[in-house]
Amino acid sequence: MIVQLAQRYLVHLAAPDPDAKAPKELTDKVDTVLGVVAWAGTAAGVAGVLITGAMMAISMRRGEGSEHMGRLGMVLGGCVLVATAGPLVNFVFA
Repeated sequence: MIVQLAQRYLVHLAAPDPDAKAPKELTDKVDTVLGVVAWAGTAAGVAGVLITGAMMAISMRRGEGSEHMGRLGMVLGGCVLVATAGPLVNFVFA
C-alpha cells in the first residue's frame, strides 16, 4: 500500500539532469597542477637515471661488484609509468 502510494506521487516528478561538465575555472587549475606533477615526475626520472649511472660509475672505479641494474630497472620502469600515465587515463576514461 505504501509502495503504491509512493509510486502515484513520484511518477510525476522529473528526475534531475545535472550538467556533466566541470566549471572552466576548475579544469584550468586541475590542468595546471597535473602539468606541474607530470613535469616533476619526468625530472625525477631523469635525476634517478643520472644518480644510478653515477653510482654505477663510482662502484666500477672502486672495483666493487655492481648491483645497480635492478635499481636502474626500477627507475626506468617509473619513467615508463610517468610517460604513459596521461595517455592511459585518456584511453580508459575518454
